[in-house]
Amino acid sequence: MRPDSRSARIQALVAAQAARRGARVGVVDVCTAAVAALPVGGAGLSAMSRTTASHPLCSTDDISEQLEELQLMLGEGPCVDAFTDGSAVLTPDLLTGALQDRWVVFADAALEAGARAVFALPLQMGAISPGVLDLYADVPTMLNAEELADALAFADLATLLLLDARIEETGAPAGGPSPDRGFEDLGAYRAEIDQATGILTVQLGVGIDEAFVRLCAHAFMQGLRLADVAADVVARRLRFSPDTEPRRTDEEP
Repeated sequence: MRPDSRSARIQALVAAQAARRGARVGVVDVCTAAVAALPVGGAGLSAMSRTTASHPLCSTDDISEQLEELQLMLGEGPCVDAFTDGSAVLTPDLLTGALQDRWVVFADAALEAGARAVFALPLQMGAISPGVLDLYADVPTMLNAEELADALAFADLATLLLLDARIEETGAPAGGPSPDRGFEDLGAYRAEIDQATGILTVQLGVGIDEAFVRLCAHAFMQGLRLADVAADVVARRLRFSPDTEPRRTDEEP
């Protein structure tokens, strides 16, 4: 399956879930859609940071809620390792002896909560990592190549949604709710971000990947919505430079 085709299918699943809720697309829809599409029993997502307190953002059931809280409270588990190492941690069976030694407290606590397999996928865009998506199953479970690719696509979409909002302790965007966004709007929104990224490749003299990371980093550090920063770049209200901080062109130099 082509990567763009997979991404479009995952977006459609998430948007359909949001439509059933009658609400704008959010990370809770990513979690719910992932559970429906993959051989897992539940999903949870935690906002994580190296400089401020991490916190659970959403979960689909009691077990996933317990897993998120346990890992953040204990400071160990696949979620913590995925965030620290910046790579997926796939745990098909928590009864594996090596895992019992690796996560001395978490492994037993997770088993007692009802989890047998846990898959932790870091939400990452370049050097920015706003959190981790966790999936669990109550029986030993392996994800095949297609299922793992889908899981990573769900994580990529969750990353984009988190970077588009400044998350507070309540998990709500700062300054009140953002406008409703359906699947069609999500596509247009991504198109503007792609356009802004293309502009930055020229302004910064870098490749497309690094330009996108710079765009995300500015939004993340300033506590702004990624879509708003992209709109400013496209409208030439914000200009990036290789040697200085981004500057608004509607302000005095």
